[in-house]
Amino acid sequence: MTSKFTTVPSDGETKLLLQCETRVGDLDALWQWWVWDGITAESLIFASADVAGLSNADLEKAIKDSSFYKGISSITISRTDSGYTFVNFNFVEAE
Repeated sequence: MTSKFTTVPSDGETKLLLQCETRVGDLDALWQWWVWDGITAESLIFASADVAGLSNADLEKAIKDSSFYKGISSITISRTDSGYTFVNFNFVEAE
């Protein structure tokens, strides 16, 4: 993993299934597939400095236009104090 994503915070209650570095358009990102409280979902995590000029609507459009988004759920965006912006999507509840 490049140094850009080595300090991405994690939640102790979230089980990380897979992750890899990728690109969304011209942006570096860390993709994660995870499970929490019976829900599986995916995240694309960006360095906040890289997306500072993008609105939440711009980020949502970039995700919807990517091959990651399956169109099965809403998208949530969280710009954190940790220096990362989390875009979560493809939420699926366990049956």
